[in-house]
Amino acid sequence: MSRTRTALLAALALVAGASGTALAVAPADVGIAAIPCTVDYKVQNQWDTGFTTAVTITNNSAAKSSWALKWSYAGNQKVSSFWNSKISQSGTTVTATNETYNGTLATGGSVSFGFNGTYSGTNALPTTFTLDGVTCNVDDGGSGPTDPPDPGGGTKVDNPYAGAKVYVNPEWSAKAAAETGGSRISNQPTGVWLDRIAAINGVNGGMGLRAHLDAALAQKGSGEEVIQLVIYDLPGRDCAALASNGELGPTEIDKYKTQFIDPIAAILADSKYSSLRIVTTIEIDSLPNLVTNTGSRPTATAACDTMLANGNYVKGVGYALNKLGAIPNVYNYIDAGHHGWIGWDDNFAASATIMKQAATAEGATVDDVHGFIANTANYSALKENNFTINESVAGKSVRESKWVDWNRYVDELSFAQAFRNQLVSTGFNSGIGMLIDTSRNGWGGSARPSGPGAMTDVDTYVNGGRYDRRIHVGNWCNQSGAGLGERPKASPAAGIDAYVWMKPPGESDGSSSAIPNDEGKGFDRMCDPTYTGNPRNGNSMSGALPNAPLSGHWFSAQFQQLMQNAYPAL
Repeated sequence: MSRTRTALLAALALVAGASGTALAVAPADVGIAAIPCTVDYKVQNQWDTGFTTAVTITNNSAAKSSWALKWSYAGNQKVSSFWNSKISQSGTTVTATNETYNGTLATGGSVSFGFNGTYSGTNALPTTFTLDGVTCNVDDGGSGPTDPPDPGGGTKVDNPYAGAKVYVNPEWSAKAAAETGGSRISNQPTGVWLDRIAAINGVNGGMGLRAHLDAALAQKGSGEEVIQLVIYDLPGRDCAALASNGELGPTEIDKYKTQFIDPIAAILADSKYSSLRIVTTIEIDSLPNLVTNTGSRPTATAACDTMLANGNYVKGVGYALNKLGAIPNVYNYIDAGHHGWIGWDDNFAASATIMKQAATAEGATVDDVHGFIANTANYSALKENNFTINESVAGKSVRESKWVDWNRYVDELSFAQAFRNQLVSTGFNSGIGMLIDTSRNGWGGSARPSGPGAMTDVDTYVNGGRYDRRIHVGNWCNQSGAGLGERPKASPAAGIDAYVWMKPPGESDGSSSAIPNDEGKGFDRMCDPTYTGNPRNGNSMSGALPNAPLSGHWFSAQFQQLMQNAYPAL
């Protein structure tokens, strides 16, 4: 049975019949234009105690600069969270009003928002809606839990980036353009980070998910358009660091499912967005931690041991893959760390195995995985041209150098191509593609070596020739000397779907000192330039820039450095 209803409630004449019963009939000359507004109320997901709803308002009257939609429930439904509108509830009466960015509603124009709710007993649909006090028609879209939404989009293409433009986030673009020299890159596509529940709706008046999708449609025109989303709010997020901790505790897997993934899935499944190619980066800083930072390893943390034991990283990633992968125009890419994290023999195959475990958890299958992404928000060089692991200097293998430290990979391109093969051998589909985040791995500028180092000894040789100028390959926070890398491009190398700027250049990795905040973000000493290190970075200096703000906040000094050291140069 459909979870939408039709009730023609405007432009009707009430005529009393002979029996005294009031009948609602429409005048013969009343057309659709006479209906001042239409509301499409769809319950897109429903379970024993809750539901997710998407609402679209179409305005057929005079243009509006603000709007308020009201309805009442017949049962005990309660709105628990919402996005792309501000919702209040008094008893059974609910009022949804516009956000600052979507108040304009032209004649014939539409606006959409969504919410999660709770109920017990039955979840009867509201039958009457008023827009600014005027009763609207209620559209029957024929979609609901018993006849699931069909967002369209057809069969997935092999590489979503091929032949497509990629979404330029107007909020990031404006910040970049405001910087001296920033207009040189302000038109580049970057990822949209959904790093907390509030981001779905928009934080501090900023754009929410629907606003970004609407902007992507506007940019799309008649061609193909990719929009890149980072899905990043697992319970106990990033158990090996503090700057990137999240809002959900280690056990809050149900909240992750119902208040984070379900609302995102409901929005992405809206047929309005079926013409977009939606690329998701699924939960960075998670699954590789279960391999490298648990058990008896010197890099282990109690927090990572907890996440391995409770299984909530695996469950969360599986749930996200399942829900988002069911949408025909969504392309899921799982975070695959980077070569300086899982390139070692002990980590390589084990990481692929844990990723397969997640991809077959919570109803997900390998068919829900379109590919993997390497180097997200990291600094590992794309290609080191001045040394390989097959060389020896003064009787020692390059693998024995302090920098390489027995890793089998020295750069992201060779790692991503090899890890793709490992993933296929572990059971993933042979057609999977890789993405590489090149937003901050260019390492240009005056410090970039022009050739190999001196062959005095293996360390001199490697250190003299490596493009990656970090103190240690484990350093990850606001790295001094970094530069913009290869510009985003499709199909740049075998097995690689695209080079992307998933991490928006200029957004901080974490604060240099403790900053109180309501974003769930802690202070990690790896972001402190005076920190002397830990086992995860070989007890080396952090290499971090000073005076950095909270992760995700704009860091002008970093942005300027990235442009200065860009390779290829700007």
